[in-house]
Amino acid sequence: MARDVSDATPIESRDELVAWIAEGEKPKSAWRIGTEHEKVPFYRHDLSPVPFAGEAGIEAILAGLQRETGWEPIEDRGALIGLFEGDGGGAVSLEPGGQFELSGALLTDVHETRAELDEHLAALARVAEPLGVSFLDLGMSPLWRREETPIMPKSRYEIMMGYMPKVGGLGLDMMLRTSTVQVNLDFSSEADMVTKLRVSLALQPIATALFANSPFTDGKPNGFLSMRSQIWTDTDPDRTGMMPCAFEDGFGYERYVDWALDVPMYFVKRGGTYHDVAGASFRDLLAGRLPQLPGERATRSDWANHVSTVFPEVRLKRFLEMRGSDAGPRGFLLAAPAFWVGLLYDQVSLEAAWDLVKSWTAEDRQALRDAVPRLGLDVRIAGRSAAEVAREALRISRAGLTRRAVTDGLGRDETLYLDPLEQVAETGRPRARDLLDRYRGAWNGSVLPAFRECVLLDPALA
Repeated sequence: MARDVSDATPIESRDELVAWIAEGEKPKSAWRIGTEHEKVPFYRHDLSPVPFAGEAGIEAILAGLQRETGWEPIEDRGALIGLFEGDGGGAVSLEPGGQFELSGALLTDVHETRAELDEHLAALARVAEPLGVSFLDLGMSPLWRREETPIMPKSRYEIMMGYMPKVGGLGLDMMLRTSTVQVNLDFSSEADMVTKLRVSLALQPIATALFANSPFTDGKPNGFLSMRSQIWTDTDPDRTGMMPCAFEDGFGYERYVDWALDVPMYFVKRGGTYHDVAGASFRDLLAGRLPQLPGERATRSDWANHVSTVFPEVRLKRFLEMRGSDAGPRGFLLAAPAFWVGLLYDQVSLEAAWDLVKSWTAEDRQALRDAVPRLGLDVRIAGRSAAEVAREALRISRAGLTRRAVTDGLGRDETLYLDPLEQVAETGRPRARDLLDRYRGAWNGSVLPAFRECVLLDPALA
């Protein structure tokens, strides 16, 4: 999340929490696409991680990017930790290990997403290249140990890092060493939200398999195609997973609010201060009886910040966030919004996608989620191969994008962005498998060549 929300309007009841989510409803004409992606910076001269401070550190890159873009600074205790463009615009933020994140603006189509991504990569290259810094296009840093990874000076991360080891074995790895691409999409009504949430939750492991791109940890193969996805299975069971309640009869805004209320809090922000309340109940804050802050009552910003710290495979706020994919090369960063827009923003495709997954049981969905990080498309779900399901999902998405018929200046519609995923689905080989082959072959058992071959470039130089 680029910025914590600031809205001191008091919240008095659970119904107001439900209404806050419902306020996200938009007519189809107002639906937008938000794409977020993270990338791991490194120094080219010695392949070391980039610390926050210093003439060629993360803060210096942010300052240079601010000069390039004119965006406004985001600060935490005097440190420059991000930038933002303005209402509805993009933002740049830092993940705990220095992963650079672009949180894209609210755009109308994937062609605009392409332009935004290319502009960002070009500006970042103009700043980072002279400093000797490049960025990996992998879903996890492949070389450095957790203790070698720098930690960014963000108050909320200090609180989260203190709490993570209490609830899971790999939460710090998630924070410090992984990178993802996420897609944020709108809904028009509660019923529309429920259908989109169910479809995208069921198919999220299929996306994980298609985008699998994190096969190395600590300088060697880790035994998984998407170690990033596997890490989430041992991060915090209270706030992660496939959210089976979403498929229960009667699910809607209220049931989701109840689920989120049962997720322990991390912090309460007042002014510029983050109060550590990790493990506390939002219900207590709502009632004014939070032990750490006696008498303090919940505000709209407290709720917005709290729901940004729950991490199911698809997250509901005032929009839906697709969270299952490893970051990757430029083509995959554009394939992510294309895939989900084609499935969810066309009614015929949405109904077809629901038909594809509606017979799956909770056990089917969980078994698929559990197996995909290691095996990718080489698993089965309800009697079908994951590769077959992926091809069918891509066919549905392509049809949806074709019906949208949004063209660029060359007359091409958004289906062109599906090409990388369709190649993976046809061959059954996500990028992780190709990288493992190179590790065992041309790379001679070393991950160091990844720092030459797995780098996000200025599109003009790619």
